[in-house]
Amino acid sequence: MRINRNSTGQRRVLLDLMREHDGHITAKDLYRLAMDRDANISLATVYRSLRLFTELGLVEERRFGTCSCRYYEKKSADGHHHMVCRECGSVGEFDSPLVDKLVAEVEETCDFSVTGIDITIAGYCPDCGGRRSDGGRARIV
Repeated sequence: MRINRNSTGQRRVLLDLMREHDGHITAKDLYRLAMDRDANISLATVYRSLRLFTELGLVEERRFGTCSCRYYEKKSADGHHHMVCRECGSVGEFDSPLVDKLVAEVEETCDFSVTGIDITIAGYCPDCGGRRSDGGRARIV
């Protein structure tokens, strides 16, 4: 198998950008950042590299709600959960001791061994909530 040294260098650029980036990023946003460092990088290389990084366990792929786009984030040991703005699509992270209590309760009352948990809360970020007539505080039913 022949290794393309140019694509290896481009993957390194992409991996460095992922390591430098805090939070979540789409492939297209990563591509825009990468173009500043290597004008020859292609969007296809970004997608292939992200797939490889995911397979290697270096990044995690996330899909939120009905959003057709995928977000990527560095693999982390800490468990965190996500908040997604329904208006602008921004993604935030949160952690709560209540989640730990919920897991303990499920394990105890249901005799179930929890190996993972993924919580995504949808709503409106402060910027978008302020533009809504209800202040972003829609009732959950």
